[in-house]
Amino acid sequence: MRPRRSLLFAPANRPELFAKVLASGADIVCLDLEDAVPPAAKAAARAAAVPFLTADPGPERAVRINALRGLEGLRDIEAILSARPSGGVLFLPKVRDAGEVRLAHDLVEEAAPALALAVLIETAEGLANAHDILAASPRIAFALFGGVDLAADLGVQVAPEPLLYARSALVHAAARAGVDLLDVPALAFRDGETIAREARAARALGFTGKAAIHPAGLPAIHEAFAPSAEEIARAEAVVAAYRASPNGLAVLDGRLVEKPVVRAMERILALRDAIAAAQPARTE
Repeated sequence: MRPRRSLLFAPANRPELFAKVLASGADIVCLDLEDAVPPAAKAAARAAAVPFLTADPGPERAVRINALRGLEGLRDIEAILSARPSGGVLFLPKVRDAGEVRLAHDLVEEAAPALALAVLIETAEGLANAHDILAASPRIAFALFGGVDLAADLGVQVAPEPLLYARSALVHAAARAGVDLLDVPALAFRDGETIAREARAARALGFTGKAAIHPAGLPAIHEAFAPSAEEIARAEAVVAAYRASPNGLAVLDGRLVEKPVVRAMERILALRDAIAAAQPARTE
């Protein structure tokens, strides 16, 4: 396990920002070749983004390419795979069906087997096909809920109530596929209170993290998605009681401890350990 509480976007045509976002403390740093880059700057941004995937250790690195259904997306994936990166994540936007993921999977298998995949689900068609999309490749490391584009596609406001079904459906699909799922960035990207509220609500639904477009939002996101001291203490007690039981059943504080509960507690402890293990890489 590695922590994926936060993903920080940065425009790939702003190389002067790369060092700053890498030092931000984000669990994932993602260069954006899509929405953040105007058409005239795509080629130069692509040239800057390709070596980013194979640079020094630190946070998990991703590059969001343009959609594979367009010419710029094909140029992006060709450039990245031709460089044969030794790691990182190829982030696919506007994924509509499993066929797009399978195509990317096959190309990566052939040219850059160390590369992982991530998917952005942000259309009504993608939401309808979410289960198949997230199960289409074992290379998928995480998925992102594209709430702004999906709201436009559905003709609704970017608000909790209209998008509740979509969020819940993606949580179900991600849990079924064993894929980490991050929530859309907050539009009020400098408002720590709003970011914290959105992050807590996303975690309560089952999301594992939240994206950001400014480093100022990272502390609130990390606090929301990291296990609290109380959660860790409870998890340690549950796991210890279960492991001490001779018959696979245990009682703690008058409650029966069963295997599904134990698995949930073990995930909390694994996340705690993963966060702790990641800290030195960001502070050296």
